[in-house]
Amino acid sequence: MTHDDVRSAGGGLARHPLVGRPGKVIALHLNYPSRIAQRGRAPAKPSYFLKPVTSLAASDQTVERPPGAELLAFEGEIALVIGKTARRVAREDGWAHVSAVTAANDLGVYDLRAADKGSNLRSKGGDGYTPLGPATLPAAELDPAALRVRTWVNGELVQDDSAGTVVFPFGELIADLSQLITLEPGDVVLTGTPAGSSVVGPGDVVEVEVDVPGTEHRTGRLRTTVVEGQTPLPEFSAQPAVDDHQRAEAWGSREAAGLPAPFELTDELVAKLQQVSVATLSSQLRKHGYNQLSIDGVRTNSPGQKMIGRARTLRFVPAREDLFRSHGGGYNAQKRAFDALGPGDVLVVEARGERGSGTVGDILALRAQVRGAAGIVTDGGVRDWTAVAELDIPTFSGGPHPAVLGRRHVPWDSDITVACGGATVQPGDVVVGDDDGVLVIPPALLDEVLDASIEQEAEEAWIAARVAEGAAVDGLYPLTGEWRKRYEAERSTD
Repeated sequence: MTHDDVRSAGGGLARHPLVGRPGKVIALHLNYPSRIAQRGRAPAKPSYFLKPVTSLAASDQTVERPPGAELLAFEGEIALVIGKTARRVAREDGWAHVSAVTAANDLGVYDLRAADKGSNLRSKGGDGYTPLGPATLPAAELDPAALRVRTWVNGELVQDDSAGTVVFPFGELIADLSQLITLEPGDVVLTGTPAGSSVVGPGDVVEVEVDVPGTEHRTGRLRTTVVEGQTPLPEFSAQPAVDDHQRAEAWGSREAAGLPAPFELTDELVAKLQQVSVATLSSQLRKHGYNQLSIDGVRTNSPGQKMIGRARTLRFVPAREDLFRSHGGGYNAQKRAFDALGPGDVLVVEARGERGSGTVGDILALRAQVRGAAGIVTDGGVRDWTAVAELDIPTFSGGPHPAVLGRRHVPWDSDITVACGGATVQPGDVVVGDDDGVLVIPPALLDEVLDASIEQEAEEAWIAARVAEGAAVDGLYPLTGEWRKRYEAERSTD
């Protein structure tokens, strides 16, 4: 097979040697738990995007990285080829509409992701960005859960996962798509990539193979070589643009991208935060010019218990019957947020200060505790107040209320910037709570504010001791003049 067998004179696809010229190519966003863990977001239902049929390529061809781009990423995948028309088929019948399976590489340029705001047209739709092959496997002879996908870069194995782990089984994907879109013979469906996807550059060789371990069923290696494009994008086209978020997404992690590690709330920082009160932290934040970091109107149901952690967020919108029917049931945003909590996380809930409904109850609070979370903060109500108070995890809220979500709230989304008790909270912020209330501390401020707070508490402890001895507060609180000199002299000898 020559290059001209697949590419027309204009660079687009004429016919692919395995699938001809399909009517459409549909790709799935997330499916493998290993990849979902990397991305940090769990899909409740499958979501898709379209790739142009002109993006198809065969094995042993090249793919261009556009001039000026740095983040061309590979994604080894299992591709399904539709064998018979599928329209509103049942879940159990989906796999019967697949005629063949092959290897795919869902290539994409992260530098162009922002240009089309989620459609992936430019970033994943370029000529040659969907290689398939080199051979197909007969679907009728396969258990889809037994399929394996592996990827090599320059001979090194970088992806290795089983379709038996996927969140959305392949037959279910076909059935789901067929509810609204007629799938026709020759259409191609890409089924998601596992962890290990990363960035490649000119000269790199990517190989993908799909097989059934222990059998003769294997596609052989789909081989693609990356080359540097020679034709810059004209001024009227969207230009490559990247930031650290896109670099981390493309490489798979901040570490792999060579970026500084994200802020970590270390054991040493937690130990220091245990020494100081929310009141002291609040006064130091004010001295640093920050007056809007208190989550107002919430109180703890576990008096005497300190809460320290990193913010994760959940947002509720006002109740609306149609929206609650579409977003309130099943594995909704609220349940997904609690399931995603990890050790040291504090879930901060935006409930608009609406206390006329519960936003968390004993089951979900217990789930947060089992996941190792450090606390829950909501400016709404709490159901099962006594049961939640008996748990080990501290919960700060607007107070008890027996009603369920639908009375006032619809669970909407998570891990976004939210407003809680009049304060703006972003994922990763430091959240500290005690009997006086809850504060949000931007990570970049923490070291400076914390050291100053520890010093303030030491100073106030010394002042309290002098007051207990009978000293008047004039000049002592705050420390000035001779009292300041005496304090500093005693501190220097400690």
